[in-house]
Amino acid sequence: MTTTFKGRVLVAGATGRTGVEIVRRLRHYGIDFRLFVRSTQKAITLFGVDEAGILRVGSIQNKEETRESLKGIDAVICAVGSNPADPDSPPPSAIDRDGVQQLGTLAKEAGVRQFILISSLGATKEDHPLNKYGKVLSMKLEGENTIRTLFSTPEYSHTILRPGGLLDTFPFQHTLVFSTGDIISGSISRGDIAETAVLSLTEPQARNTTFELVQGDEEPQVSLSQYFSQLEI
Repeated sequence: MTTTFKGRVLVAGATGRTGVEIVRRLRHYGIDFRLFVRSTQKAITLFGVDEAGILRVGSIQNKEETRESLKGIDAVICAVGSNPADPDSPPPSAIDRDGVQQLGTLAKEAGVRQFILISSLGATKEDHPLNKYGKVLSMKLEGENTIRTLFSTPEYSHTILRPGGLLDTFPFQHTLVFSTGDIISGSISRGDIAETAVLSLTEPQARNTTFELVQGDEEPQVSLSQYFSQLEI
């Protein structure tokens, strides 16, 4: 990481498998952060006792809880996502669209300058098989569109990451492919998407960019920052 982000980052969805990796990378770089989570107990189990007071408990579906979590925040990394396979969970329309849209709107109102959203490969493909489940990819695209609109104005910025299939594998073990246009396919380690999200806080090529990313050849990596050069500014 060439420069370290100096502000405070809110991680929404911090107790999810990708969110845990994001927290790990923020800690690695010594970046100040706050966690917006639905379960205090789960957060303490994953991250330890909240001695620093970094936990804010609530749901992105709740306006007041979301507004409270955003006080004093400079950037948001959003790793929330619906679970269409669970009939007891809120549908993609409630989380990937409405929840993300509300989080983005309230973040802008709170003066947050930067918003990084983890979406999904295939978000633009209405006929994708995953859209059989609550139109999850289409809902993610609608969430993306709102973030792009809100955080493309002067003094604000966004980065929207569309990872391939997420793998619970060790990061920094493969080359990466960054691409635009939603034309690639593949998978990627959750650790690698977390690292990319954190790097996007300061990488100039990530500013106001939407891109897909998957892993390439097996090859140990020291840094992932060089892959941003694959993006056209």
